Amino acid sequence: MRIVVALGEIYGARNLIPIRSAQVSGVSYKNLGDAGLEFLEEWAAEGARVRVPALMNPAGMDLERWREMGISPEFAAKQERVVVALTRMGVTASCTCTPYLVGHRPGAGEHIAWSESSAVSYANSVLGARSNREGGPGALAAAIVGCTAAYGLHLSASRWATHRVDVLCSLRDEADFGALGYWVGSQVADGVPYLRLLHRHAQEPAGRTSSGSLPSKTDGCTIRQEELMALGAAMGASGAVALYHIEGVTPEAEEARAVLDETRLPRLVVDDLGPAFAALNSPLERIDFVSLGCPHSTLGDIERVAKLLMGKRVRATFWVTTSRGVASLARERGWVEVIESAGGRVFSDTCLVVAPVEEMGFTAMATNSAKAAFYAPTHSRLQRRFGTLEQCVEAALSGTWSPGAAEAG
Repeated sequence: MRIVVALGEIYGARNLIPIRSAQVSGVSYKNLGDAGLEFLEEWAAEGARVRVPALMNPAGMDLERWREMGISPEFAAKQERVVVALTRMGVTASCTCTPYLVGHRPGAGEHIAWSESSAVSYANSVLGARSNREGGPGALAAAIVGCTAAYGLHLSASRWATHRVDVLCSLRDEADFGALGYWVGSQVADGVPYLRLLHRHAQEPAGRTSSGSLPSKTDGCTIRQEELMALGAAMGASGAVALYHIEGVTPEAEEARAVLDETRLPRLVVDDLGPAFAALNSPLERIDFVSLGCPHSTLGDIERVAKLLMGKRVRATFWVTTSRGVASLARERGWVEVIESAGGRVFSDTCLVVAPVEEMGFTAMATNSAKAAFYAPTHSRLQRRFGTLEQCVEAALSGTWSPGAAEAG
């Protein structure tokens, strides 16, 4: 309670509000270290227990297949202790940054205390829930007391747009949305951007995707769930954006537009994604590691990968990371078998950003995640290539990178 109250005092909150769920980051031993592990074990030993449903962010390894990842027994033992300490406190070992894909979808207006940046962005922007970007201890404290301080994005006034972003260039796929998110986040920092997509290429017809998600629709074109995930994840990495609005798409966009029309906000114009792609790409040709799934891959992503790998064999180490629930569904459909027969691996519970990949000898990575591409040089000392899912699969098959139109331009 002291942690929750202290955060409220720092940010000028007048009261506490009950929350429906919490999502706790700081699960990977790579990020926690011994000090963080001891902190969690101490709280668990003292009898701390959560009062609301609480979920874990990804760990530093697949909890069942860590040996296949090349994780050392020493790291695995301490990672398992982290998970045990959290489960003793009642936190569910979900180990995913996409809890909304496995049954944990907060409703519009519900107050939650989530911590992983892409999960917070999706919950606020796409689902209309209300959460600040909590730190790991803050989210755990909120789960234990069942409430959080009423400040920031829990308040309606803080959810109004701070910047207007007119996007004049074409957005063809999730890589373009990731590049857009990288650029917008770098410009607005912790602001609330209102995006107008003024030139959107049509995608598949509106309807349910194979992953069961209902695409958003604007001007007769669809915005797939994966594209919204990529956009928010990138804005949360290059900046600290926890809420965005897209005209005609996100649930609070109409209300935000009413405020926008009454206020003279800074206006940003995006007419070329080339500089964003350039910033997220190293000058590489040879690729020894390909990682998809940051945020965790959807069922639709895994289906696309399986179809591209059917009857083929990868040359580079190839990971698809996802939640255990989505992996189970993909396995039932035979897609995991296809990917792993091609030499790839579908891992659960973890992702590139929180796994100790710097210890595995990789030097040159390809990814379809702008977030992973942003963090790779500093978190893992990896040189990287960023592009579409199809480019990444081709890099896994050939061991080389083929630049896309945005890079070439």
